[in-house]
Amino acid sequence: MAAKEGRFWGWAFASVIFRLILIYFPNNLNLSSRPEVSTPLTSLRRLAEGYWLKQSSLSPYAGSMYHGSPLLLYVLGPLTAKSLVFVIADVVNALLIRVIGQNLQISYNQRLKALSLDAIPKEKAILPSRDIAALVYLWNPFTIVSCVGLSTSPIENMAVILSLYGACTRYGPETPPRKLFDGKVEDSASSNHSHRAMKQQGAATIFSWKPVLKFLMWSVVWSIYVLVLCGLCVRHYGGLHEMFKRTYGFILTVPDLSPNIGVLWYFFAEVFEFFRNFFLIVFHMNILFMVLPLAIRLNHRPCFLAFVYIAISSMLKSYPSVGDAALYLGLLGLFVNELAGKFIDMQFSFFLFCVYVGVSLLSPVMHNLWIWRGTGNANFYFATAMAYACFQIVLVVESVSAMLSHDRKLKKLSIAKHQESKSQQHSTNDLSDSRTRTTVKSAVASWIEDLCILRNNAFLLSI
Repeated sequence: MAAKEGRFWGWAFASVIFRLILIYFPNNLNLSSRPEVSTPLTSLRRLAEGYWLKQSSLSPYAGSMYHGSPLLLYVLGPLTAKSLVFVIADVVNALLIRVIGQNLQISYNQRLKALSLDAIPKEKAILPSRDIAALVYLWNPFTIVSCVGLSTSPIENMAVILSLYGACTRYGPETPPRKLFDGKVEDSASSNHSHRAMKQQGAATIFSWKPVLKFLMWSVVWSIYVLVLCGLCVRHYGGLHEMFKRTYGFILTVPDLSPNIGVLWYFFAEVFEFFRNFFLIVFHMNILFMVLPLAIRLNHRPCFLAFVYIAISSMLKSYPSVGDAALYLGLLGLFVNELAGKFIDMQFSFFLFCVYVGVSLLSPVMHNLWIWRGTGNANFYFATAMAYACFQIVLVVESVSAMLSHDRKLKKLSIAKHQESKSQQHSTNDLSDSRTRTTVKSAVASWIEDLCILRNNAFLLSI
């Protein structure tokens, strides 16, 4: 165990050194100008210009350059010249993912134990799932280029991971699925193990409105608190109305059609202006239609549900970047035991890896052929964006399918083991019953034999 711990910290330290080498490399890699890394929402140059406008007593939203939160401007504005902030943010994100993975592993082993299944043997794994997820995040090329390209994505990812960490710490990472115990309900009276499992499940199956109302109350309080802070920051620059127009309005209306790794820029550049509002509604409502069905189907796996939501939002957002993919790919490593364990394997994993590498290499090439060399057109770059979108769709579909197959496999194994233990118990009972009958028969035979002996003795005495 200590060797694995040292191995993880060695790789983590190497990732930090690698980032520092790339940041202070003598020849500027110019990653901050790449459309895959910097978008109108994550560009550090735009944030620096917004901060300069604020320092000049002007509105940070003047000139249509900055479209982020005013709070982010106050926090990161003085740190725009310090590259170490993004390296520290990546390390903190990896450590938080590692803690979440540890909680998930404990919950997973407890679930297997409650279902009478063996836990994953620790000595067979090269590294625990928590270390794999943290290292996937640290060594992911998307994470590295986002850090070296001075994108604000690491800071935004930190906010999301902090939310997941707080939720896992407060309410627990996972809850056992109710379907896994359906096969045991019928015979719970005849099996003490089923009774214990259902007793452990009881706390999770009882629904209560108290935590829901508590969550809604704190959400409202936190929202009001953030809005008050934002209003104080922009009170001299148009107030909250101007902030909503320049931030959320900019995201929802997609006025900036500069190329990125998404598909909306090309679509709205080609669509007729008359249909623009209709397709804006269609694209943005598409995300909302997926929220409720996924929440109902994956209600017993809230952390995995969060991964699916993050992946879908990264795929359909107006201005995506590789930093968004770095977040959900790191979270995907948390479920390596379920998606690539001894019960089930996710399909098309090698194909997805090849598409991931191909898109990463072809996207800058196609952009160079289109913009700088003039030997291509927008379709070249858009083709890589389409391949990237298909890669994300297949990844989400296959991961959800593999997770559900894993749960069904657990249910089958649990029912089979329960039936096997029940049959063994019946055979033991039958054997004990047969032994009891044999003992009774031998006792009766010996009693009859004794009576016969006593009768013969009495007859001889009478003679």
